[in-house]
Amino acid sequence: MANGSVERFLGGSPLGVLVRLLFISLLVGAAMAFLGLSPRGLYEAGARFLRSLGNLGFGALEEVGQWLIGGALVVVPIWLLARLFAARR
Repeated sequence: MANGSVERFLGGSPLGVLVRLLFISLLVGAAMAFLGLSPRGLYEAGARFLRSLGNLGFGALEEVGQWLIGGALVVVPIWLLARLFAARR
């Protein structure tokens, strides 16, 4: 990438962007400390949230699978009997 491409991608000179990011990071870190939040706590809360979403999703898939198996236990034998009787005609 040429220097102009890098500046266009970053939205300014690399040093200027770095200084802005450091300043914003300092402000956000101070606000988090004021609120009693830590990066580890945020990570753990996010991981817990994703696990709960996964559990909900997989629980729903498990329930749908049980419905599918239960329905198949009724439908497949009836279908098979219908096919057998239709084949005799």
